[in-house]
Amino acid sequence: MKRTAAGISLEELRIDAAAESHRIEKWISETVHKLHRRGVVLGLSGGVDSSVVASLCTRALGADRVLGLFMPELDSSDDSLKLGELLADSLAISTVLEDISPILQACGCYRRRDDAIRTLVPEYNSEWKCKLVLPDLKSGSHYAVSSLVVRSPQGTEKKVRLTARAYSEIVAASNFKQRTRKMLEYFHADRLQYAVAGTPNRLEYDQGFFVKNGDGAADLKPIAHLYKTQVYQLAEHLHIPTEIQQRPSTTDTFSLPQSQEEFYFSIPLECMDLCLFGKNHAISATATAQVADISPEQTALVYASIEAKRKATAYLHLGPQLVEDIPLAGDA
Repeated sequence: MKRTAAGISLEELRIDAAAESHRIEKWISETVHKLHRRGVVLGLSGGVDSSVVASLCTRALGADRVLGLFMPELDSSDDSLKLGELLADSLAISTVLEDISPILQACGCYRRRDDAIRTLVPEYNSEWKCKLVLPDLKSGSHYAVSSLVVRSPQGTEKKVRLTARAYSEIVAASNFKQRTRKMLEYFHADRLQYAVAGTPNRLEYDQGFFVKNGDGAADLKPIAHLYKTQVYQLAEHLHIPTEIQQRPSTTDTFSLPQSQEEFYFSIPLECMDLCLFGKNHAISATATAQVADISPEQTALVYASIEAKRKATAYLHLGPQLVEDIPLAGDA
């Protein structure tokens, strides 16, 4: 049913977690069978999204047909591995540890990133730490311009505005991480005849918050239709360890701690959920603002940002482009 500006409430995002869990589990089982795979492999980050997907797959297929991969690198938080192991132990699934740092060093991931940073901060070296941030929408900024934050070994922090070239090179180098992880996921999937499960939620999928042929690649994406707050509802129903449910969202990509809000969304994920829901259901910015804890003007900016990100990242969803369609065996 299409909603109007008559109103929006937090209950709009409430789901029947038990029923939804059952529906997704059934879909996972049917999809893996349709793909002629024996089980599922996925990366475990210690976050709520991958934990929920791992739990759903385990319930759908059995613990003996789910393989979790830990793929830390030099910039990874220690919490990611610790919480990932906690999740795997709670599900009794098999895991493999793949330290991807040597691969990243060999392809120049860190060197290329650091070279780009030095165009802005010449004294930067491998002993420093860094992250990319966007201004918080609630700060009053109307422009989503990323900045670079660096911290010296002595603890001194510096924040500089990024040039378009430096930003692109830093992100391009960092994308080696997601693509390397996906390469290893498919290695294990191929050797076991498993499918690869992706872990994006609706915010990430809709807004293009993924790397093409990296974390955006998967054979099935069981929670891509769920808003982040709905993923947390499933996490509670599935008895995901409390430490994981309470962990703040993180990109775990840069050496300084960084939330997804800082890097991409500019507002808290609960607020982003409501704004995306409002946008999807043609609810006015004024009506959405009443429950999203931001002003109507800020809500309108989020609406505009949602549309802009959809356009800018549309190509991420596309497969290879062909001159003409090529019928394949089994096509209807």
